[in-house]
Amino acid sequence: MPLPTPITRRAGARLAAAAALLLSAVGVGAAAAAPAQALDYGSYNLSGVTGTGLHNTYNDKSEYTYLANALDTGTSLVELDTWANALNGKWDVSHSDPLASDNNCVQSSSYADDYTGDRNQNLDSCLDDIRYWLLDHPASHPIMVKIEMKNGFGSWSSQTPAAFDTYVQTHLSGVLYTPKDLLTKSDGTMYPTLDAAATADNWGNYASLEGKAIVEIIPGTYEQATSSSSTWVDQVYAQHLIDLYDAGTIADAAVFPSVLGAQTGDPRLRYSNTALRPWFVVFDQDAGAFVSDGDTEWYNTNHYLAVVTDAYDVAPALSSSAPSLADAEARVAELAADGASYVSTDWYNSPGDGVLSEVLARG
Repeated sequence: MPLPTPITRRAGARLAAAAALLLSAVGVGAAAAAPAQALDYGSYNLSGVTGTGLHNTYNDKSEYTYLANALDTGTSLVELDTWANALNGKWDVSHSDPLASDNNCVQSSSYADDYTGDRNQNLDSCLDDIRYWLLDHPASHPIMVKIEMKNGFGSWSSQTPAAFDTYVQTHLSGVLYTPKDLLTKSDGTMYPTLDAAATADNWGNYASLEGKAIVEIIPGTYEQATSSSSTWVDQVYAQHLIDLYDAGTIADAAVFPSVLGAQTGDPRLRYSNTALRPWFVVFDQDAGAFVSDGDTEWYNTNHYLAVVTDAYDVAPALSSSAPSLADAEARVAELAADGASYVSTDWYNSPGDGVLSEVLARG
């Protein structure tokens, strides 16, 4: 596949030398290694680019003292793990504790607060931290906020899909890109499903989405181990989207449900309720499985968003935390060529900002 083209930030184009480094890193010979021309964001919709992200950004306080420190790298994706707390009806953010928050989020009321105060806050504070950071960085990459809902929606009235919508809308107010935004045509009418909107490539122009957040939710590991798949958040929220659309209240929807296990062919066929299928346009998969599974061009051709995790886990395997800059850039370029929209990594150490801020043309 052709090598993806680096895309500039608004602040300035990436140097041709950086493109040449990327070309040499993936083994393109000198005769074919003319530096790729940096293109302005305005040439692409959201579905046409590949950004690099950070897995479990909230969890390692030794690497990122505050969530805002992770955002400062220029990452295009951050991940949060949530637990519907069964005791108090709140949303905790932690990797493994279902009853308490353990993270680098703080209670912010302004951008300056993002770097101070007590950590280990609930999801509302994590979202507030992101919102204030984006408001202070209006020319930043749009940020995908990936939320793994460890135990799904909860039993409290504050933990239903509708309540979750209100929660996310409130704490990402002013910076949130929603399902309604994807559904709405330029003339104000709406596509009948998210699938129809995505395949028409109605995603916003990348430049117009600077400073915005897009939220995907995936079924959590605890939910997958203990509950029937029909009650996982992907299916529950897809039905919620249908209900909102039919009621004329789709503007209330805040997040995009994601299909786990992106694969050759349409993985939505696993849903026995066929009505749910066209309400999924975001897909999630391990990078190694995504690359080895065969033809992934389907995701790119149909303008679906594909989030791939563990970028190191593609043969030949790279360091999970500190690959060389050349190896890291080559891996991101490989996954971009394979149709990934977001390349999630654990590259907290080297190469740092050199790859985490990178955005490439997809496919």
